[in-house]
Amino acid sequence: MEFKHTSVLLEECIDNLKINPDGIYVDGTLGGGGHSSKICEHLSERGTLIGIDRDQDALEAASRRLEPYPCRKLFIQSNYADIKSVLEELEISGVDGALLDLGVSSFQLDNAERGFSYMQNAPLDMRMSQDESFTAHEIVNGYDQKALTDIISKYGEEKWASRIAAFIVKKREDKPIESTFELVETIKAAIPAAARRDGPHPAKRTFQAIRIEVNDELGQLERAMEAFCDVLYPGGRLCVISFHSLEDRIVKEVINRRVNPCTCPKEFPVCICGRTADIKKVSKKPIQPSEEELAENPRSRSAKLRVCEKI
Repeated sequence: MEFKHTSVLLEECIDNLKINPDGIYVDGTLGGGGHSSKICEHLSERGTLIGIDRDQDALEAASRRLEPYPCRKLFIQSNYADIKSVLEELEISGVDGALLDLGVSSFQLDNAERGFSYMQNAPLDMRMSQDESFTAHEIVNGYDQKALTDIISKYGEEKWASRIAAFIVKKREDKPIESTFELVETIKAAIPAAARRDGPHPAKRTFQAIRIEVNDELGQLERAMEAFCDVLYPGGRLCVISFHSLEDRIVKEVINRRVNPCTCPKEFPVCICGRTADIKKVSKKPIQPSEEELAENPRSRSAKLRVCEKI
């Protein structure tokens, strides 16, 4: 299957990276290479792009797409949270900039067999890396009702979480829930008809929650944010695109912690902990898609870009 994906906030990311043609840049969520191709356009033969993705299909697609560019290109199958060990293996001490485009790519959503989409029937999978063994099937058929309620409520911010969990547990008493459409029908049955008439697809929040749990997305993100801030050279910038409030909250909180690291009580007249900021915010508020981009790519509607710079 061809890897199709429309990069979100593309020009805004490139503008904010302030690319040095001879620098080293990391795309921690390589995908089909949309953002990376723009980065490569700005790099000289002495510049380096490091592309990281958990998905081998993405790495292969990006490698083909980026082949024409003269810069040095390194493609690594790994989790972006492991950036420090990736750089250590490459014997690279730091980077001049990095980009993280969070969430699921259009390719993964549109590739029915991966099981990410509630609009197409497929086995319950949702793994971003096919090398992992833990799938959505194990969550849907293995978690008890309380655990299901917790993840659907916390990661999906779904107000009908307890009913959905109860209906899933009841449904699987007869036989395991095997497919995305079986899960969708179970979710629809759990949500009252009046509540289903307005808002997004009734399965959207539950699918998001299960996907986050399968891939430990929020835990990986927090580790990645700290690690990427650590490996930036002074003046280097980190651009992070999030797509829902849970992601954006983590990005915002890590940046704020690094910008204001002092742990002294507020009543202390002066700081005695000795902790000083090692990054600064490039923009106080997140950057969001223009009306033009929203018209061209409706999936960008919830995107937010936050940028920080190493001091």
